[in-house]
Amino acid sequence: MNAVTGPGQRPWLGISLLLAATLCFAAMDNAVRHAGRFLPVLLILWLRYATQAGVMAIWLLRQGPDAMRTAHPRFQAARGALLLATSAFSFVAVQHMPVAEFTAINMLTPVLVTLLAAWLLKERVSVLRWSLVLGAFAGALIVMRPGSSLFGWAVLLPLGGAVTYASFQLLTSKLAALENPYTTHFYTGLVGTLLLLPVVLASPLDVDGLLLHASALTCALIALIGLLGTGGHLLLILALGCAPASRLVPFMYVQIANAALFGWLLFGDLPDRWGWIGMGVIAVCGGTTAWLNTRHRSGPPSALNDDPVDD
Repeated sequence: MNAVTGPGQRPWLGISLLLAATLCFAAMDNAVRHAGRFLPVLLILWLRYATQAGVMAIWLLRQGPDAMRTAHPRFQAARGALLLATSAFSFVAVQHMPVAEFTAINMLTPVLVTLLAAWLLKERVSVLRWSLVLGAFAGALIVMRPGSSLFGWAVLLPLGGAVTYASFQLLTSKLAALENPYTTHFYTGLVGTLLLLPVVLASPLDVDGLLLHASALTCALIALIGLLGTGGHLLLILALGCAPASRLVPFMYVQIANAALFGWLLFGDLPDRWGWIGMGVIAVCGGTTAWLNTRHRSGPPSALNDDPVDD
C-alpha cells in the first residue's frame, strides 16, 4: 500500500480504511467542541499540530534521516499554512454550531475546487459541473436557512474553511506527486506548529498554568484530538494506496452521518428535517463533483490525502 506509486487493487480494504478515517475526523471535531469548554481553542489547535509533528517525526526517523528531507520547502510551507487555516476555521466553528451542520457545509470543498480551477487555472467547466456547483450551494442554503437560529456569523467559518481547503487541494493535486506523502504529513504538522508557536507565546494565555491545572480527562482528550487528526490522515493515505480515489470519494460523505451520530451522543444535537435534506443535497452534488474530478485527473489522487475537514 504505497500512496507514492499509485493506488493498488484492494478496493474493499481502501473503503474500510477511508471509513475509519471519516470516523476519526468526526470524533475529532466533536472532541474539539467538548475540549473547547475547558481550554482555549488556540492552545488546542497548537497541541493538535505539535502531536502530528512529533508522531510523524518518530515514524520517519525509523526509516532513516533522509525520509525527513524535502526538495520543495516552499510547497510544504504553503500547503501547511493552508491546512492550518482550514483547521483554525474548523476548531472555532464547532464551538458555535452543531458539528453535523458544520461538516455538511465544509463538504462544499469539491465544488469550490471546481470554481477555483475554472477561475485560477482557466480549466473548462462543463454544464453538468456548473449544475452540481449550484446544487451544492443550494444545499448549503437549506442547511443554513437564512432567518433560522443557525444562520449567523458562525456559518462563515465552515465556508471559509471550505475555501482554504479547496485551495489546499488544488496546490496538493499539482505538486504532491513530487514528495513522499508521509514526509509531507510530517511537514504539515511542523509548519502548523511553528506558525502557531509565536501566536501562542504572544497571547495572554498561561500555557503552563492551563496544562498543569487541566484534569486528567482534559489532557487525555487533547492527546486524543492530536492522535485522531494524525491517524485519520494516515488512514486516508493508506486508503488511497489501496483503491482509486474515484471509488473512495462517495464514502467520504459518511463523515456527515458520523458527525451527526457523535453530536447526538455527546451533545444531544440532531439536525432537523431541512438540515438532513440540505446535507443530502450537498452529499450528492459534492460527491458527484469529487468523483468527476478524480475520474478525469491523470495524476495521482493526492489532493485527497487530507480530510475534508483536516483538521
